[in-house]
Amino acid sequence: MTAADILSIYAIAAIWAMMLLNVVLSIGGYIYIYRTNQTGGSIPLREEEYPMVSVLVPAHNEALVLERTVKALINFDYPRDRFEIIVINDNSSDNTEEILSNLAASYPENRIMCISTDSVVGGSGKSNALNIGFSVAKGSLIAVYDADNTPEPPALRYLVENLMADDSAGAVIGKFRTRNRNATILSRFVNIETLSHQCMNQAGRFFFFKLCTIPGTNYVIRRSILEEIGGWDVKALSEDTEISFRIYRMGYYIKMLPQAVTWEQEPHLLPVWFKQRVRWAKGNLYVMAKNFKYIFDRKAGPMRLDILYYALIYTIMLSSLVVSDFIFLGGMLGIIHVKLGGFSITLWVMAILVFIADLMLTLSLERNEFTLGSLALVSLMMFTYAKLWIFVVLKALWDTIIDTLFKREVKWDKTVRYVEGQ
Repeated sequence: MTAADILSIYAIAAIWAMMLLNVVLSIGGYIYIYRTNQTGGSIPLREEEYPMVSVLVPAHNEALVLERTVKALINFDYPRDRFEIIVINDNSSDNTEEILSNLAASYPENRIMCISTDSVVGGSGKSNALNIGFSVAKGSLIAVYDADNTPEPPALRYLVENLMADDSAGAVIGKFRTRNRNATILSRFVNIETLSHQCMNQAGRFFFFKLCTIPGTNYVIRRSILEEIGGWDVKALSEDTEISFRIYRMGYYIKMLPQAVTWEQEPHLLPVWFKQRVRWAKGNLYVMAKNFKYIFDRKAGPMRLDILYYALIYTIMLSSLVVSDFIFLGGMLGIIHVKLGGFSITLWVMAILVFIADLMLTLSLERNEFTLGSLALVSLMMFTYAKLWIFVVLKALWDTIIDTLFKREVKWDKTVRYVEGQ
């Protein structure tokens, strides 16, 4: 048996192990979403039981999308006198502040507050902006929405009702959908990935382990928790994942509620997408390094499973994909020869079919998503979009190493927006 055979066996075994794990999570997620769809997301409270909620919206040069977002927030079917909207205009150089001032004047009954910062106080990332907004927030619950979001009217009410229903819940997260899914083939890929990873995968982890991590938007969290942990970590590029682990360590759980839906603008151009995903990957590497010590701490509870999950993705999954692609390319060029024969080919073909079936299971729960067109996209995705993840993580690893060696300040780069339909 050659070295290429051994590496090929490793790649096949690792990829199958990670894929079967995701299939199990998808099955659990399917069961959970199906059940919650039958019961609905609402757990009605008496009128006087709805708490005051501060809705925080960090915004840096978001003039293209912000008006649409604020109007969607105003349209929440939550008691009008029980929520305020705080937009943190974080060192913007466009007309974000002017737009916010006009909105505040046009809707005085909706408690729209605009906080503008300069390069001294602000301009250093989403976590810092959220901490600024939190410092003036009045609500006993804090909700967070990104500046490109258009949540559905019941989203905030559903999130709040589910959080108030259980004192052991530290936060409740909703589901987000791709608003511009038909803009380009990239945004259609992102739409499928979002439904699979951010919804189905999260639902599966919650179903089996009562674990899920906060996304950057469409969630509510208890004010008391933020006060105890000192707010968001300004060094974290993935502030949402980072704060999730601190909530776990406090003994709370985070609930996933797929009926609380927001729609957001996803990158439709490859350079914008790549920059965003590298930032996410760097943020996740930071969180993993910060929390890896807890994997050996029994007191950390189920949180250890999430740390292990991240570790497996960024080590086993990454290395197996790199090895498999290296062997494939080497074989095509006639440089590498694998002697495993037809059995290995059968396993690779089966892996492709399982990948496709797993994603189609996810899409079967969504209206107008389970189509032949989606099947074609998923099949193409396996050999194109999915491969880009390797380059994203390798770039994130390289940047992390360079930042550490040269003690470079980690900078938060916002996603570039665009006017939809133009």
